[in-house]
Amino acid sequence: MSGFFTRALSNRLFWPVVMLVALLVVNAVAVPGFFSITINADGHLFGSLIDILRNGAPTLIIAVGMTLVIATRGIDLSVGAICAIAGAVACSIILDSPDPGGLWTVTVAVATALALSLVLGLWNGFLVAVLGIQPIIATLVLMTAGRGIAMLITEGQILTVESAPFKFLGSGFIVGIPVAVIIGAVLFSLAALLTRRTALGLLIESVGINPEASRQAGVRARGLLFTVYGFCALAAGIAGLILTANQTAADANNTGLFIELDAILAVVIGGTSLNGGRYSLVGTLVGALVIQTLVTTVYTVGIPPIATMVFKAAVVTAVCLLQSPTTNAAFARWRDKLAAGRRVPAEAVAK
Repeated sequence: MSGFFTRALSNRLFWPVVMLVALLVVNAVAVPGFFSITINADGHLFGSLIDILRNGAPTLIIAVGMTLVIATRGIDLSVGAICAIAGAVACSIILDSPDPGGLWTVTVAVATALALSLVLGLWNGFLVAVLGIQPIIATLVLMTAGRGIAMLITEGQILTVESAPFKFLGSGFIVGIPVAVIIGAVLFSLAALLTRRTALGLLIESVGINPEASRQAGVRARGLLFTVYGFCALAAGIAGLILTANQTAADANNTGLFIELDAILAVVIGGTSLNGGRYSLVGTLVGALVIQTLVTTVYTVGIPPIATMVFKAAVVTAVCLLQSPTTNAAFARWRDKLAAGRRVPAEAVAK
C-alpha cells in the first residue's frame, strides 16, 4: 500500500487530481445533489457537472493549443484578443447579411472568423520563428492591439445577433450533450492523436528542450513554431465563437477577457513546464477542470465575487507549491525513510 502511495506521489497528476476531487467534495457538501445528472423534457443532460464541462470547454480548447506552444518554450498572450476578434468578425458578417438566420450565412461567418484567427496565429509564428522576437513580446503586441481591432470591427458597439444556427454553437445540444463539450472533446482528441500517435509530439518536445540541437539534427523548428502558434490561435478562435454564440453578442471589451491566464494556469497545473519540453495534454485537461470547478465553487460556497481572483490564486498557488521540486524532494526523503524503516526489521530477523 505504501509503495502504491509513493508511486502516486511521484506522478505529476497526483496533486491536481487531489485538488479537483477536494473541490468536488466541497461542492457536494454545499449543494445536495451536486453530482446528479438529469434529462430534461428536451432530452438534454442537465446538472452541475454538465455546467462545469460546458463552461470549462472554451478554457480547455485554448489550453490545448497553449500546451503545445509552451512545450516549444513559448507563450501566447494574445488568445483572449483573438477570441474577441473572432466573435466580432462572425457577428459583423451575420448582421450585414440579408439572411442573418441562414445556415449558409453562419457557415461563412464562422469560416471567415476561423481563417482570420489562423492568420493571426501565423503572424505570431512569423514574429517568433523568423524575426526571433521573444514569444512573450511577440504575442503581447497582438494582445494589446487585438482588442482595438475587435473594437474597430464592431465600431465600439456590442453587436447582438438573433441567429439560431449561430446560437447553437454556444448553447446547443447534440444527443443531449452540449455542443461546446463535444467541440472541446474533438479538439482534445485530435491534438492527442496527432502529437502522441505520430512523431509530431516528439519533435515539439525536442524543439522545446534544445532548439539548436534540434536544428542540427534536421528538425525544421520554424515550421513547428508556425504550426503550434497557428493551432493555438485557431483554438482561440473556436473558443471565441463559442463564447460569443453563448452570449448571442460580440463584446470586444469582455469576450475572452483574462482567458489567456486561465489557459496558462491550466497548463501549469497539469504539470507542463514553462521551460518547454515534456508536456501533458491529460494534465491540461485536469487543470482546465480544476479552474472551472474552482469558479463553480466560488459561487457555490458564497464567496463574494470581489474575492474570486484571490481565492483562485490561493488554490492555484497551493497546487503549484505541492508540485514544486522542493516539495517533491521532501516527499522523496520521506519515502526513503519509510523504505529504510521497512528494511530494518528484515535485517534484524536475518541476524
